[in-house]
Amino acid sequence: MADKPARRRRDPAARVESLAAATERVIAAKGIEGLTHRAVAAEAGMPLGATTYHFATKDDLIAAALERAVDRFADYLASWHAAHPVLTPAELVGALTDSLLHSFDDEHDQYVLESELYLAALRRPALRPLADRYTNISYDTLRHYVDADTAAAAAAAMSGISLQGVARSTPLTRAEIVSILRRIITPNPDLPN
Repeated sequence: MADKPARRRRDPAARVESLAAATERVIAAKGIEGLTHRAVAAEAGMPLGATTYHFATKDDLIAAALERAVDRFADYLASWHAAHPVLTPAELVGALTDSLLHSFDDEHDQYVLESELYLAALRRPALRPLADRYTNISYDTLRHYVDADTAAAAAAAMSGISLQGVARSTPLTRAEIVSILRRIITPNPDLPN
């Protein structure tokens, strides 16, 4: 009697990761409004039941994609900080501006995807802890260079600049970004402490 071939075991973690990556690709191509379990299954090359087994709702798919985006952002900022361990306020303004402009130009599609995922928390309260983590990562990185109030203001300004950078018909120029960030990051001696 011939031995039966060994049944191949599926790796649930790898399937979840593959489905989350497929979710990002679907959102990148169709937006959140075009996201369906069926579209993710087709993109991942898996049966529909795999998506619904691992992700019961559309919001679960969005959360998985947002978590991937937040993790990528955390890795990026850790590398960015390692490459810029010490910066003067003027150097910080320049480095942040370069980073934003790179996102608008070279990483535009990825940045649009991440912005859409972040903004999904507007109508999905369950996503807000992930959106908070995204914001806190920026703040924590900026705290290496500036005080807490300045870090909070700069993080908020960068969020606005980021959205404008991908949503406006003409993105902010380098000079405009520098002007905004310089106003926030460089101490103004005319203001009382």
